Amino acid sequence: MAEAIRMPLLSDTMKEGVIAEWHKKVGDTVKSDDIIADVETDKATMEVMPYVDGTLLYIGVEKGKGVPVNGIMAIIGKPGEDFQAILDAENGGNKVTPATAAIPAAIPVATEVPSTETTATEAPVEILESHSDERIKASPLAKKLAEDKGVPIQAIKGSGDNGRIIKRDVDSYAPPAIQVAATATAPIVAPTPQVQKAAAPVIMAAPAGEESYTDIPLNQMRKIIARKLADSKFSAPHFYLTMSITMDKAIDARKAINDVSPVKVSFNDLVIKACAMALRHHPAVNSSWMGEFIRQNHHIHIGSAVAVEDGLIVPVIKFADQKSLSQIAQETNTLIEKAKTKKIQPPEFTGNTFTISNLGMMDIDDFTAIINPPDSCILAVGKIAATPVAENGVVVIRQIMKITLSCDHRSVDGAVASRFLQTLKVYLENPVTMLV
Repeated sequence: MAEAIRMPLLSDTMKEGVIAEWHKKVGDTVKSDDIIADVETDKATMEVMPYVDGTLLYIGVEKGKGVPVNGIMAIIGKPGEDFQAILDAENGGNKVTPATAAIPAAIPVATEVPSTETTATEAPVEILESHSDERIKASPLAKKLAEDKGVPIQAIKGSGDNGRIIKRDVDSYAPPAIQVAATATAPIVAPTPQVQKAAAPVIMAAPAGEESYTDIPLNQMRKIIARKLADSKFSAPHFYLTMSITMDKAIDARKAINDVSPVKVSFNDLVIKACAMALRHHPAVNSSWMGEFIRQNHHIHIGSAVAVEDGLIVPVIKFADQKSLSQIAQETNTLIEKAKTKKIQPPEFTGNTFTISNLGMMDIDDFTAIINPPDSCILAVGKIAATPVAENGVVVIRQIMKITLSCDHRSVDGAVASRFLQTLKVYLENPVTMLV
């Protein structure tokens, strides 16, 4: 009996998935553990398997189109099996004309490079990129990783089927000491990744006296960020508390820690640990507004916002209060790398009970952040700056960091949030207290 393959829920904020690539076409034999498609969510590009054996009878949408969560991506069954009833039932009993019908096995599938346009009766097939006289075959994830790293895709040797470039080939690629290459789609010479990092930002300027603009299509991540944060800002009554933290002892402690730590501990790691410890004492801050009740979480999962090319993602350090600073540092580094290369998995960016947004490394003095649902609070962290302060009637220079806590007033009151910040201040101003 034919079975519908539905779009899985790959993240807690996902509404639909966009087909980044089909790896099978109608008429192909499919095994349960075959990867039939790459799906782009708001957070990452994921590989989807059907978990059933059979023949691919139907493809719901072409590459680049979206399928809502639990919507039909494809149908798998026996060769020639009638699947119309599945489509009709999905549409409330109304007759549906399949956009992509089964191709009889006797009809050969073209092996030439296909057009980027797919007609209503054609099965989407992989598009081979052309550079000079050489055809390059690569998975969408590999292309994306290569683009993010500034690596020309044509310079990478593929280890997949028929020389197809896959993500592990991009991960393991080591560029020559000097390499300048141009991609097939970019007329601008692309420098090596090391040069790109140091390059000055590109400034777009309109010709004198002319108005111009660029319309940038929204990717899935940007759509979800817009919806989620708008819902948070306009549904949760925010209030803000700002505090100055003297970081002189934290600076000395971090230096001493890094002298013995197997991994470099950052100031953000110190903030994560201090927040986790403070949340132990103030569980009301470690809560979620659930509409009809407030959920106080007994576990402490700290999200740390990371800027990526397509927007913002929040990797989560689970049970942060139970981990050492070096463990937090190691896990944070791993998750940030996964986030930037789109390898991060749903369990690694969901489940947060409290979030930190740190822009100190961007030379920002202080700012306010929008609460990251389902949390009740988010901590905005600014830079550490030498600041004159008065102590016992004498002006001295101290290293000051400003923090601002955004709170959902439905679940956290001002006094509760203030006490949390006082505890956090104690931990950050004297980090040894986190060790006892």
